Amino acid sequence: MNDNSAKKFKRYTITSALPYANGPIHIGHLAGVYVPADIYVRYLRSLERDVVFIGGSDEHGVPITIKARNEGVTPQQIVDKYHNIIKKSFEEFGITFDIYSRTSNAIHHETAAQFFKTLYDKGEFIEKVSQQYYDEEHQTFLADRYITGTCPHCGFEKAYGDQCENCGTSLNATDLISPKSVLSGSIPVMRETKHWFLPLDKYEPWMRRWILEGHKDDWKTNVYGQCKSWLDQGLQPRAVTRDLDWGVKVPLPEAEGKVLYVWFDAPIGYISATREWAEQTGKEWEPYWKSDDSKLVHFIGKDNIVFHCIVFPGMLKAEGSYILPDNVPANEFLNLENDKISTSRNWAVWLHEYLEEFPGKQDVLRYVLTANAPETKDNDFTWRDFQARNNSELLAIFGNFINRTMVLTHKYFGGRVPAMGPVDDYDREVTAAISGFPDRISRSLELYRFREALNELMNLARLGNKYLTDTEPWKIFKTNPEKVQTILNISLQICANLAILGEPFLPFSAAKLNRMLNLSGLMWKDAGSAAILTEGHQLNQPELLFEKIEDDAIEAQVQKLLNTRKANEAGNSVANPAKDEISFDDFVKVDLRVGTIVAAESVPKTKKLLKLTVDTGLGKRTVVSGIAEFFKPEEITGRQVVILLNLAPRSLKGIESQGMILMAEDHDGRLDFVSPATVMRNGSEIR
Repeated sequence: MNDNSAKKFKRYTITSALPYANGPIHIGHLAGVYVPADIYVRYLRSLERDVVFIGGSDEHGVPITIKARNEGVTPQQIVDKYHNIIKKSFEEFGITFDIYSRTSNAIHHETAAQFFKTLYDKGEFIEKVSQQYYDEEHQTFLADRYITGTCPHCGFEKAYGDQCENCGTSLNATDLISPKSVLSGSIPVMRETKHWFLPLDKYEPWMRRWILEGHKDDWKTNVYGQCKSWLDQGLQPRAVTRDLDWGVKVPLPEAEGKVLYVWFDAPIGYISATREWAEQTGKEWEPYWKSDDSKLVHFIGKDNIVFHCIVFPGMLKAEGSYILPDNVPANEFLNLENDKISTSRNWAVWLHEYLEEFPGKQDVLRYVLTANAPETKDNDFTWRDFQARNNSELLAIFGNFINRTMVLTHKYFGGRVPAMGPVDDYDREVTAAISGFPDRISRSLELYRFREALNELMNLARLGNKYLTDTEPWKIFKTNPEKVQTILNISLQICANLAILGEPFLPFSAAKLNRMLNLSGLMWKDAGSAAILTEGHQLNQPELLFEKIEDDAIEAQVQKLLNTRKANEAGNSVANPAKDEISFDDFVKVDLRVGTIVAAESVPKTKKLLKLTVDTGLGKRTVVSGIAEFFKPEEITGRQVVILLNLAPRSLKGIESQGMILMAEDHDGRLDFVSPATVMRNGSEIR
């Protein structure tokens, strides 16, 4: 049993996975990592805890060098571009990092190199010499992604050295048939290279005790289960260095041309960012990483569980002076419209685009992603659910309660908090209920159950909404104004509690609500009270917290995804195989001519057929063509086409068709005319 479960910590170090700087942030990243991390940090700050929230861009590794090569720019230009996009998006979305750093910074290179050197000097690494592919033209060792060849499993000719993109099989570069260097196109040769490995197997007995015994009851089941699976398979030494020219240089004289593997240098980015923050603020960084009264929590997605629960703790244990993570509340994956989010297929809702297309609606997305968070299993984001949760929950419950309370207070009492008048049992029941919400929400947040905590917040709004609806102050003001004072006083106290307790979840709305209530500086300890607002306190003018999201806004987003899907299908489509070979003598029998459509009309009782009159230069012919689903008669009159002239006539719907119009059919069944690029004389032969 982990003895930290009830421990009081003096300070908190909260990290969120470093997004890889080769693309923007999407909603999968937000739901899995950044929204829950920000909720937790805002909650801790409201508790007045000493907390540092660390973020930054992961800027090393082979995918960045490949992207840079493909775009004809330097790796630094790639990471500069995406670091700025990511950082700006986080700021606009309200993710409140104390520092958002980057692993290309000098302080990170220094920190990571020193971490490696400490382990090296302690004798923690194993040195191994192995054979690796080498490009003699470029005089460099090749990472797996810089080698292509034929997949031995499916025969795909452009498989990478680590995976076949066609069949999905994981590969070693040596598995490929006819391997080639991506850099030069030449055949690589095998050469010896030396690397350093972290012997994770050495720490396996300790990890089994620390994780499987120490965190059996407080880590999420999905996290614990994945760790147990890895440990049961047996840990192996893991390479710490690789042959590459982009990254943190290995600080050894015999390691020319080698850098730290990105899996090793990236988590050290949390430490280097904390150092950078401490330098900026004049604080000491080491207590946040090396003091037993500090709590370290990593927020990550499930694809990073092994690195943060096994590999990074192994590194910290080997170094010897660092604390270990108290918890790693990893989420599962968020899907999009019943399909996996994919950056390569552009199947995503990108944060920077959302902020442009839904200005001022940061809290709506925060709410939906939290309410539908993939905490224990993969979940699905749909635009229809996004709309429904905004309109039926945020607007109809939360926003409606706030608006009714504020408007009625201004209408009846000039915008001042009325005195508490006579109370009845229902009033006492409601005020007693208010007191229980802070602790319930806290318990859920302390257990990283953000969906549950948000539901409790909404229950407080539901309580207020029901109270107003049940008491109907607008009906009794003329006959019992003192009772209306009580009703609106209690309703305003609920509003004030929503402003405090809602801030971690809906920070923009909470700030707006605080402005309306003319409140500032309230913390978590102030919540639960039915006396936050004093009699006579002047309120500001009411504003709408949320607005209805209309169908056309959602339809535009759905269409955007449909367009993406069509583009993907077009990119992945394969042409039909060629038909059987014919002789030249057979080909010259075909008489293809340029003609002009001079009349067109629909064929009655059919959806697909048009009756065309075509001037062939040799006379006019009637042709029945199945193109009515793609063209209207008036659109094609006067258009030049190619007609197969010597096709035997056939009867279609009682009309004799005297030829065939040549059409091209796309992968999705769309048809278009085969036509000359410039106007030709009718009857011109196609050769």
